[in-house]
Amino acid sequence: MSDRDDGLYAHQASPVYGQDPEKNSTRAGNYEHVHIHGLETSADTSLHRGLKARHISMIAIGGALGTGLIIGTGKSLAQAGPASLLISYLAMGILVAVVMASLGEMAAYLPLAGFSSYAARYCSSSLGFCTGYTYLGKYLVITPNQLTAASLIIQYWCPREKVNPGVWIAIFLVAIVLVNFLGISVFGELEFWLSSVKVLVMLGIIIFAIVIACGGGPNGDAPGFRYWHNPGAFAELYDTGSLGKFLGFWSVMVNATFAYLGTELVGVTAAEAQNPRRNIPRAIKLTFVRICVFYVLSVFLLGMIIPFDSPQLAFANAQKSSASASPFIAAANVAGVKVLPHILNGCILIFVLSASNTDLYIASRTLYSISSDGNAPAIFKRTNRRGVPVPALFLCAAVACLAFLNVSTSSTVVFGYFVNLVTVFGILTWISILITYLFFLRARRVQNLPDSSMPYVAPQGYGGTVAALLFTILVTLTKNFDVFIHTPARQFDYKNFITGYLGIPFYIFLFFGHKLLTGSRIVKPHEVDFLTGKDIIDTQEREYLEEQEAEHVDRTGMQKFYDRFVAWLF
Repeated sequence: MSDRDDGLYAHQASPVYGQDPEKNSTRAGNYEHVHIHGLETSADTSLHRGLKARHISMIAIGGALGTGLIIGTGKSLAQAGPASLLISYLAMGILVAVVMASLGEMAAYLPLAGFSSYAARYCSSSLGFCTGYTYLGKYLVITPNQLTAASLIIQYWCPREKVNPGVWIAIFLVAIVLVNFLGISVFGELEFWLSSVKVLVMLGIIIFAIVIACGGGPNGDAPGFRYWHNPGAFAELYDTGSLGKFLGFWSVMVNATFAYLGTELVGVTAAEAQNPRRNIPRAIKLTFVRICVFYVLSVFLLGMIIPFDSPQLAFANAQKSSASASPFIAAANVAGVKVLPHILNGCILIFVLSASNTDLYIASRTLYSISSDGNAPAIFKRTNRRGVPVPALFLCAAVACLAFLNVSTSSTVVFGYFVNLVTVFGILTWISILITYLFFLRARRVQNLPDSSMPYVAPQGYGGTVAALLFTILVTLTKNFDVFIHTPARQFDYKNFITGYLGIPFYIFLFFGHKLLTGSRIVKPHEVDFLTGKDIIDTQEREYLEEQEAEHVDRTGMQKFYDRFVAWLF
């Protein structure tokens, strides 16, 4: 890719910037030989817009709800106490809102196939290159990790001595490949219902926690805020006094960051969303509200129903997966509730299967986006008649076979290092999104594109984005801070240091390596291309709205009831 790929694409008849976009717009048919990052115009390489508003909305919240909340919060509570847990999840929720709003403004204006396409178009092709491959690397490894987690959850009922976990891994892998192969409409419908189950489960957990906190458990005890006073609101970690409490707080801040990872995946769906200029911003706004309800409220209630020094919580933290590892089960045991573990274990299985299905989708679409940017073989952007990038899907499914490494206990440790290595790629993607948005916003101001011309405007502005970027970088650099803490019983953990931080120099190496090999440069604000391909989206939006208007006139009965009283939820 040459220098000129970063700005006005060579070989295309670009409009003159600063003039009326409508006068400069080009019909979609004239783009046949034009390279548009993340926006394919050929029938052989185009994705289909099959995701409805309700699909987008529920996929957005489904990506935010995972085992990090229902299981991982137990370790955080034990390490830091209820106050640190609440403050950390609230602070990271605000950061997530900034990242999502930044992504939403770019995706609503010109919905592209992935984060790498935004970075390449608005900032630098080198940033697009490193963003694409780091995000792909994360999901290539996370997908088999989710499949392994699903097999572990099954062992709660069926021990590995009876059925080898490889059997369950194979069944789940075939199932998610089939769902992704059948097309975006099937994928969207399935994820809608699975995410709906996630929402109902979390609502059930919240109601359960409120009942226990108010004394509705079998033992009749109403703890209220008792545990905030005894053993206390803040726990000490690695040291005593204020330093120990701060270290506990910061450990939860890091854990909360990775619990929230996945919320950004709604940006990947923009290229396959119906009417993305309305549905993507709406989904992002609703996601923030739901994060406040599900994450912040649930961790607040968790700190009320079980003390951070509970032996039950220590037992839960020793588990790898399944309901036994959930702090809510530990709280149920403290309150004397006996029937919850099996129910919650089934719910956790749904959480993990939904996550593995979505992760495979994200991996295949990320590879598709990289290929669309010209940074991977062109075969990976080819699609079938359903709009599915089949070569990309099959390659990602083949890599997901890494899950079978976990059938052997000796390979599990090695695979665990892989997971630790790529987890940081998620937060590095947040950094890329924020950097890209800063360049997008700067160019928009230089080219005099007012807020009124944007379908959606991020509320935090330039200063808020810079603050979020600096804070995200700080969390990234300190994500494995505990390896530097030495005590007589704790020595330097070089393995976790290497796997925890290797992703950062790898990200930097990809950026500067691509820059040196291609001679790419940062796109100057006045050269940023805001118009090429915009008319395609304008036309699709107009045709979709006309079609919806025609259908709305003919709707009666339950369809009309849904439009009036239910559709607003999505």
